[in-house]
Amino acid sequence: MVKQTELFKSGQDGYHTFRIPSLLVTNKGTVLAFCEARKNGGGDAGDIDVVLRRSFDNGKTWEPFEIIADDGTNTIGNPCPVQDRETGTIWLVLCRNAEDGHEKDILAGKAAREVLVIKSDDDGATWSDLRDITADVKLPGWTWYAAGPCHAVQLKSGRLLVPCNHAVLNPETGGSGPYTAHVIYSDDHGASWSIGGIVGEYTNECAAAELPDGSVYINMRSYRGENKRAYAWSRDGGLTWSDIVLDDALTEPVCQGSVLEDGLGGILFSNPASKAREKLTVQISTDGCRTWSVQQVLHDGPAAYSDLALADSGNTVLCLYECGEARPYEQIKLARFPKNLM
Repeated sequence: MVKQTELFKSGQDGYHTFRIPSLLVTNKGTVLAFCEARKNGGGDAGDIDVVLRRSFDNGKTWEPFEIIADDGTNTIGNPCPVQDRETGTIWLVLCRNAEDGHEKDILAGKAAREVLVIKSDDDGATWSDLRDITADVKLPGWTWYAAGPCHAVQLKSGRLLVPCNHAVLNPETGGSGPYTAHVIYSDDHGASWSIGGIVGEYTNECAAAELPDGSVYINMRSYRGENKRAYAWSRDGGLTWSDIVLDDALTEPVCQGSVLEDGLGGILFSNPASKAREKLTVQISTDGCRTWSVQQVLHDGPAAYSDLALADSGNTVLCLYECGEARPYEQIKLARFPKNLM
């Protein structure tokens, strides 16, 4: 049985719209639900903060939300969390631009886009100041940049791996090249960050998962014109990637999605499983992402971005997702259901 809880609603606490959910269950079992809180409108630029709600009972009840990243009237967003198993530190990768830094201006090199991290050493109760890592993870000539948006992963090697995307300025035309997925990583518990492998053009918002054999699967929003998810594989911890393949089984409306290893070698996938932003669905693959089965539809109506996590010692699937009755961005809900439903 699927149980639903509304966590964020448009108009709540002086914010026009809540968007871009991400989800993390900590080593101690605390559930962290992050999203962007957009102050004055629903657009991607403007006065945007990052907010957090915490649950201590596997997502059944929730603390009030708190602002954890605020840069005045500027935009802070694209929350992408990961916890280091060894240190317990939670890292949250974010992006920043000026309040008037619209995406088209960033793509054209007329506005800046920066990459930041904050961290928590107390299960999300308090957070550090913003730390700028742009120079380490963004190449000269890259204009647009975004992390996730969804959770990041820690590989068995200890590497922290964050799915990201970028675009490159074309100096001859003054325009931008295609969106391109890539990853960044840290091998020293978040002390330093580096650019990993660049996956391929005409992809952007992406999510990654490590399979039991150590290979890394990356699943991407695709701009290749076929309403199918794109994916690729890495055998070296994200430093290089295979050619991109379009998955005939995973329909998308050109939108974000999330993937998660289920603790038993299976991979869960969530997205609006339609050519429109509707029908938020969770699917599972038990054969290394070759085929997908068992669709759990969480919301038949308008829906968009989502993220996945496991709670209750891996027995409960959590999906944090955008949805509404007339449009996909009216609220952010958390769905909870037993993993054995998949």
